[in-house]
Parts: sequence; structure tokens; C-alpha cells
Amino acid sequence: MRQLHIIACVKVVPKPEEVKVNPENWTIERDGVRSEINPPDMNVLEMALALKEQHGGKVTVVAMGPPMFDSYLRLALAMGADEAYLLSDRSFAGADTLATSYALAQGIRKIGEFDLILCGEESSDGATAQVPPGIAEWLNTSQITYAEDLKIVPDSGMVKAQRELAGGYEVIQVPLPCTASVKVGANEPRFMDIERKTWANAEGPVTTWNAQDIEVDPEMIGIPGSPTIVDGVAQAEATERKREFLKGTPEEQVKALIERLRPYL
Repeated sequence: MRQLHIIACVKVVPKPEEVKVNPENWTIERDGVRSEINPPDMNVLEMALALKEQHGGKVTVVAMGPPMFDSYLRLALAMGADEAYLLSDRSFAGADTLATSYALAQGIRKIGEFDLILCGEESSDGATAQVPPGIAEWLNTSQITYAEDLKIVPDSGMVKAQRELAGGYEVIQVPLPCTASVKVGANEPRFMDIERKTWANAEGPVTTWNAQDIEVDPEMIGIPGSPTIVDGVAQAEATERKREFLKGTPEEQVKALIERLRPYL
């Protein structure tokens, strides 16, 4: 019987406080900006590794982005993933969710047979939640969105997930192969293994594929394959709270504070 194969899709995003937008084409600028693995994708890695510990098999990590993403994939290997693939080509730049899900699906097809694809619920720099369902559609798999907990049902070829609802939760069971998006905070991501870190940085199996390697249609990737049109980006006005500094001795400041709070007591 073939071993369980879990594919964890991760995205490297700019730190929220350092997001910059190119004013010419309204795409995210990455030069000179610190990055991190998308927070929900850390929950994806933990869920994938926990399932591997329960059922055996392997975890493959997939990402799309520039060559500098390599180090973040090695972090995933240090946490316990078995192999990683980076889809990197200048023609991928500017992709919206449709073009991104298509490229990722093509990369997964090239990797081969799989049972479960896990993605974060959404990315912190896009927040659309459209890529996981897009992958499911391109690969014709079952899909579950916003999973808080996920279990492989033994000897059934099924996966069961719990999703939060207002005032409760629902349980969904679908057949494998399945694509599932994972809620941020669904678990506590583990630390990397120091011994594995040395191996991951030196010889961890990270494979880089370009557009030709994964046999994409050039009209369906990057900006040509992105029907989404960004008309403009504006900086939201910052609203500051009213502040008042109390003067005098500590005793005088306390009395003044009491007088200001008295109408609200």
C-alpha cells in the first residue's frame, strides 16, 4: 500500500509593518523588505507533520516565489518536512489568485501522487482565501475550507475535519485526495529541530522548478494569466486617540485623573 503523501503549500510574505506596493503596477515590493512564512501556513506545517507522525508517510512542501524563498523552505525541512519544491520564474511575478493556484497545481501534478494538500486559510498580504479552492478545482479534488482540526479516517480513504461556526462547529467528511485550508491558530507550530537544521541548511532536498519545468501555459501565469485588475492603492488614514498629559506632583496627578474618570464611574 502506498504511503500517505501530504503536500503543504506555504507562502513567504512581507512582515505586515513593512509591506510596500509598487506604484506602477500595484504589485507587492519585496526588495529590502523583511519576510516571514505566512502565519496560517505555520499551522499547515504543524498539521501536516502531526498527521505524518500518526500515520507515517511523507510531507512535501511547495512554494512559489523568488530564489530567496529557498531559506524558508529549509526552515520547513528543519521542522520535519521531507522534501521541498520552489516554483521560481520571473514569469510568475504579478500573479493573482487564479494564476497562483494554476501554477501551484501544475507543480503538484509534476510532483506526482498525493493524498492531502494543506494550505493556510489566506495570506496576510492578500487575504482572499481563494488559492486553496482554486487548487482543488484545478486538480479536481475534494475540498474543505477553514479546518480547525483534521483527521485521516483509518482504512476508509476519507478525511474528517472540524470547522467553527457561530455558536458551535460542524464536522465534514470527504474522500481523499482532498485539498484543505487550515485556520490560523488551529494548533501550536513546533520549533525546528536543531539537528535537522544543520542537515536542512547543508543538504536538505530543495528542488527549484521554472515555468518550463512544470509545463505551464505562459498565458495563464503571472500578469498575463491574472484577470484581477488593481485600479489603485491608497494609504488608510491613521486615527490617533485623544491624549492628555497630567502635570504636577504624583498626588496632584492622581487627583486630576480621578476627576476626569468620575463622570464615567
